[in-house]
Parts: sequence; structure tokens; C-alpha cells
Amino acid sequence: MPVPRIRKHRLAATLATAAVAALALSACSTNAAEPGASGSDDSASFGEISVQYSWIKNEEFAGEFYAYENGYYDEAGFDEVIGISGPDTGVAKLLSGTVQVALSDAASVGAAVAEEEAPLKIIGATFQKNPFTILSLADGGNITSPQDLIGKTIGVQDSNASVFAALLNANDIDPSQVTVVPVDFDPTPLMDGQVDGFMAYLTNEALTVELAGYEITNLSYAENGVPYVAETFTVTDQYLAENEELLKEFLIAEIKGWTQVFQQPVDDTVSLVQKYYNQAAEESEDGLEAVFGALDPEKTTAGIAAQNLLISTEETEANGLFTISDDLKQQTVDSLAAAGWEVSVDDLFDTTIIDEIYDENPELLNYLP
Repeated sequence: MPVPRIRKHRLAATLATAAVAALALSACSTNAAEPGASGSDDSASFGEISVQYSWIKNEEFAGEFYAYENGYYDEAGFDEVIGISGPDTGVAKLLSGTVQVALSDAASVGAAVAEEEAPLKIIGATFQKNPFTILSLADGGNITSPQDLIGKTIGVQDSNASVFAALLNANDIDPSQVTVVPVDFDPTPLMDGQVDGFMAYLTNEALTVELAGYEITNLSYAENGVPYVAETFTVTDQYLAENEELLKEFLIAEIKGWTQVFQQPVDDTVSLVQKYYNQAAEESEDGLEAVFGALDPEKTTAGIAAQNLLISTEETEANGLFTISDDLKQQTVDSLAAAGWEVSVDDLFDTTIIDEIYDENPELLNYLP
């Protein structure tokens, strides 16, 4: 049974102590190169870093798999990049020093910053668009606009209640006008007609229902008042301050990996995802395949196509993968405010490194074939 993708974190009262521990651990977790060093220089070594993935090892991390497969992390100067399977927002692990980078999301990071003043920054984003949707059946609820939510019964995971509230708030809908029932991440209640709509991911549950033979309707959050970035590269403030060159080389390796997702035949990418999923399943202590099942090549192919639409936009085509425009930053913090998390752009983002990468390496802009 899938588990929550977004969690509204209320960190422990010992947050400050954990953060201090994190900074000490992160400072000794890598052997940072001297300023100006490059991962392509044989003398540069950044040692080992750990990266928390937000979800299980499926197509959401195809770019990371290409970075491993093609040696991009090695070229960047890393002895090892340890990708840790989710689901996990990575917020607590960043603050405790367990990981140095987390592939997280603006809602989880923004909540921690707003509620606990967590010292975190988003330095880039894979998904330029919010992947959430209100999924409905075309011959059922057929929710095509926010106003269609009124009078409907919507299945919402407890962990996503605040994000759903943001959708209502952004569209001036009183919560009393919608019946919310708790669900998990299995969309069976929608297919069985128990709910009119279901809070889902465009790249996951929406595809599950469609591939089961149902005609579906998606009410995308990104297109209906709640745009924010996801699959964000997130680090602590101090780690960012002390490891700029390391993070620059890491992001370059990531850019190269995700470029391959767009340039290689999709069948090759599906095979690569299958390889890493199978490896994770073999190493899993809690029965990955027992919970999520074997990887479905058809759904994986559809998932790659769906997430590419969230990754590649007019702005990334112009400015490069993982960049976040000033407008999108503002839209993100406005979306968080609608959910009750008040943060400023400067509180949440520092994209200096990703911008510098493209200034110094304009050839990396050409990720599309």
C-alpha cells in the first residue's frame, strides 16, 4: 500500500540540537575540494554523500540512474553517491545530518521553515509543476474545474489535507461545500464509486486508474491556483555555505543524467529503471515488491512521459534543467501561504549555484534532442 508523498512536518522540540548535530556531521561527511576545483579534475575528490529520494526507486529518479550508469558522479569527483530509497521528504534527515541532499518538495520544506524556522534551502527543482491532481472518472464525478468540487465527495490522504485546503482556498471554495473522506494512496475507492474525486499524483495514481481501463479527468493543482516546485534539491543552510563547489559538481552530474532521460530511447530508460528497481527490491528489508508489486513497464513508460511534462517547460528550455524562475518562486510561496505556511522567497530558495552552472556551462542548456 503506497504511503504519503507529502507530510506536514511538526519537528521535534529538539530541532535546534538536531540541526547543530547535522551541521557537524555534514561538515565531516565529505572531503570538499579547494575552491575552483572541478569534478573532472583527477585531483578533486568530494568523498561520499548521501541523497534521500522522496519515493521508491522508480522512474522519478531515472536521471539519477543515468548519472550512476554513465559515471557522471565519478567524473564530478565523488567516491560514492548513496541514493536512499523513500518514501521520505528528507527534512528530518537533513536536519539530523543523516543525509546531505534530499529530493523533497516545496510543501514539506516550506512547512518546516515556516513552523520551526528549519535552516533549509531549495537550490533547484526537477519538477517545475506541482504533480498533484484531483482525479475523477469521466463517467463519474468528472471534475473539470475547481467549482465542480462543490457538493462532491473527495478522497484525501490525511498527510495531504493542508495541500487540499490550499486548493479550496486558492479558488474561494468554503471547506463546508466539499465532503472530504480519508483514504490511503490506493485509488480503489474512486474506481468503486465510493468517492467522486481522489487526490492523486499525475505520474502515479492517475496512470494506475487510466491503465485499468477507466476514462479519467484530471484537475491539476498547477493549473488551478496551486503551482509549486517538487522533487527539489534541498540542503541545510550551513551545508550550502560550506560546500558550494561540491554542490555545483553534483548538480552538473544530475543535469547530465536527466539530459539522458530526454535524449535516450524511452525503452532504454524503462530498462534502466527496471534494473535499479529490482536492485532496490532485492535489498529491501520491508518487502518492496510485496508492497508495491513488480514494476509495470507500461506504467513506467507512461510515467516517464507524464513527468517529462512536469520537468521540461518553456522556462527550463530557456534557462536549463532545475532552474527556478523568479515568477515560479513567488508562485510557490503564494501556494504555501494558501496552505497556511508563511515563508518568503529568500527564506525558501537559494538558486545561485544552479544559475552559475549555466552561466559557466551554456552547453548544458541543450537537454532536448
